[in-house]
Amino acid sequence: MTERDERPGRTVRKAVIPAAGQGTRFLPATKAMPKEMLPVVDTPAIQYIVEEAVRAGLTDVLMITGRNKRSLEDHFDRNVELEVGLEKKGDSAKLARVQESTDLAQVHYVRQGDPKGLGHAVAVAEQHVGDEPFVVLLGDDIVDSRDPLLDVMIKVREEHGGSVVAFMEVPEDQIHLYGCAVAEPTGTTDVVKVSGLVEKPKREEAPSNLAIIGRYLLDPAVFAVLRDTPPGKGGEIQLTDALQVLAQGDGPGYGVHGVVFRGRRYDTGDKLDYIKAVVRLASERADIGSDLREWLGEFVASGAGVQD
Repeated sequence: MTERDERPGRTVRKAVIPAAGQGTRFLPATKAMPKEMLPVVDTPAIQYIVEEAVRAGLTDVLMITGRNKRSLEDHFDRNVELEVGLEKKGDSAKLARVQESTDLAQVHYVRQGDPKGLGHAVAVAEQHVGDEPFVVLLGDDIVDSRDPLLDVMIKVREEHGGSVVAFMEVPEDQIHLYGCAVAEPTGTTDVVKVSGLVEKPKREEAPSNLAIIGRYLLDPAVFAVLRDTPPGKGGEIQLTDALQVLAQGDGPGYGVHGVVFRGRRYDTGDKLDYIKAVVRLASERADIGSDLREWLGEFVASGAGVQD
């Protein structure tokens, strides 16, 4: 069960989760099921994201959805028939697991309409967010519950203002897969001052090996910038382009800092990394971890699955 952070005076209360993508990398599974509902062991990936938000005190959650995403709403809603059936059977453990997702947070939904990029998805949240700072969590990145990344980002925002972006260091041959930062050290370990951002640069043009991962703490000033942000790479409105303006501009809400994350992160964005995430998290489970680790050792030792 995820514990809510009830600390008074939290400066950030709202979370936005873009979930309108079509998940084409996981076809045919995502033909009729949202990629956010793909199970990581026995829990949909989207629930891990909401749980992370709740641990940081963000109990007002807005999901940006699209067509064929109804099951997201159903998952965080009550299923009375199922609950009654489990209660009659006396299966209190499964009943608690079913009710857990319903009780996590106040979850709201708005449709993106035409998917025009991450920047456009964030802009759709303006009416709900208003003039408050807010966190954006992308569903492809699951951050381990033992590594409180959002808490660190909120503290950086409280100290410096503006927006805060999460980075990780990646090998040079992978930087073209990410947004990349031009950044300078600050007096705090793993906190940097961002002066520029580049969306998926070529390896030889990348200004650093600091890659954006799917966590942003945004000042509401981003909404005015997004309204004037033209389509960028891929013909989409890129959040990276708006952050570039905030990083280089001056005024209320401007300025961008970064947190270099060195904790445990599970990438569910492609097939191989998704499988790795399932195996890693399952291997640490109290109920199945020991048996799984034993089987994995035997499987690898036997050479099973290796093609001639």
